Amino acid sequence: MSDANERTATTLTCAELLIRLLRDTYGVRTLFGIPGVHTVELYRGLESSDVQHVTPRHEQGAGFMADGYARASGQPGVCLIITGPGMTNIATAMGQALADSIPMLVISSVNRRDTLGMGQGRLHELPSQQQMISGVARFSHTLLDASTLPDVLARAFAVFNGARPGPVHIEIPIDLFNAPVSVPVSWQAPTLYRAAPDPEGLAEAARLIKAAKQPLVLLGGGCVPAPEAAQALVNKLDAPTVTTINAKGLLGRDHPLDLGANAALPPVRELAANADVILAVGTELGETDYDVVFDGGFQLNGTLIRMDLDPEQLVRNQHTTLGLVGDAGRSLELLLAYFPDQLQRNGVERTAAALSALNLEHDPAFSDFVPLYTTLAEYLPDAILVGDSTAPVYAGNHLVSQPAPRRYFNASTGYGTLGYGLPAALGAQLARADLPVVALVGDGGVMFTLSELATAVEERLAVVIVLWHNAGFEEIRRYMDANGVARLGVDIQAPNFLTLAEGFGCPGVLVESPKELAKALANRAPTGPLMIEIDAVAWQRNLINLGDTHED
Repeated sequence: MSDANERTATTLTCAELLIRLLRDTYGVRTLFGIPGVHTVELYRGLESSDVQHVTPRHEQGAGFMADGYARASGQPGVCLIITGPGMTNIATAMGQALADSIPMLVISSVNRRDTLGMGQGRLHELPSQQQMISGVARFSHTLLDASTLPDVLARAFAVFNGARPGPVHIEIPIDLFNAPVSVPVSWQAPTLYRAAPDPEGLAEAARLIKAAKQPLVLLGGGCVPAPEAAQALVNKLDAPTVTTINAKGLLGRDHPLDLGANAALPPVRELAANADVILAVGTELGETDYDVVFDGGFQLNGTLIRMDLDPEQLVRNQHTTLGLVGDAGRSLELLLAYFPDQLQRNGVERTAAALSALNLEHDPAFSDFVPLYTTLAEYLPDAILVGDSTAPVYAGNHLVSQPAPRRYFNASTGYGTLGYGLPAALGAQLARADLPVVALVGDGGVMFTLSELATAVEERLAVVIVLWHNAGFEEIRRYMDANGVARLGVDIQAPNFLTLAEGFGCPGVLVESPKELAKALANRAPTGPLMIEIDAVAWQRNLINLGDTHED
């Protein structure tokens, strides 16, 4: 190499370059992974870096942590995963992230290039790891030349920053880890700007909205990066607004035009059916957001205007009148310019009437959980609430109002995996050390990933784990009862959770009332996790004995 080239390029191993690019070019500061014989060389590149490495106890936990990290921070969660079983283990977490458009980068090893597809019984060998994982990834790429690593990573981050996000998988054959790569010292990733909707389409959308008498706005998770634009536009339109579970907090806490994630309930369905113009931004209009009772009762009869980064989303689930392709946040900002003056559509009154008809706090389906969320809001008002598929979360989807986006997310909708809540909460806490984090889990679901309590203790993460113990899979019990199916496999035996928590080094407390929950929250330590187990039967009995759902 000439003197000039030596001044403009450097030689690293592929593994060293990977860590260098992640840290210096893409700003990655946290990695989730479990070292294995096929990934040891990646750790040689990590040892001299200030990137934090977090070791979950299962690769599924790694994926859920990366997911929670991404949702709380807005930055991709990154995992280093072993060949074969590591990838099959993380596939469930990737499926959840794919369903909710969460940016996640999964970097794995794979067997030597000369053995791929040969079926020789190599350690961790799959017939095609890349083919297996492609179904839960935006794309899966096998690196065949170490020099192309910068371009492949650039492609991954182009998906995160410029397209519909989701998991991306890059597998590196183990014989490439030590391959020398010569790269320019000044190599930088391209600057990308998100797509904007067509100006003519924006003008037509604005015209339709201005002519509306009873408009309705539907805001989904795609709007989360642009809360200011969302709030300003909703105020200008004076329109009742559904904010989906993934968009909760987008308009701020208790906004007078926010109907929350209640589109499946009759008063909001009535608003939707009577709306003459509906603006839907960054939402797939999926059943678990709009028809969670699964009876097809959410109907949009008016003119439907949809804005989404993914053109295929514009024609799914509901009949679209006008579709605009573009980033949801950018779309909101540009559409706002067409409304210099506030419209008058009695939106606040219409919203208030619907919320009054909902009467959520006195709905028997939710009343057991009103004091739970009231107490959490009193003692942890700024907390990020991360949920599994469990009764308190189903209720919280309707009851909870948050002050900002990225403060409430769970796995109870969409892909709907169990075991998400605890590890995702740990990822959220790693992303936002400045905020308290609460994991809302059930005694059934938490058993899928309870081992991650060891990670919480090891990393001294002050996550509050609220465990709703109703002795089994209550939701499935009800489905069986409703359909005349005998209860089989749902009345499962639970361990002593507090003894288990103590074994991990995590303090725990059993509570049976809102008053005891308040005491536990008030006395929690500032560092390290705390498990609060709620005896569901005793909790419900005590509420009945009190005569209402609010304890003094």
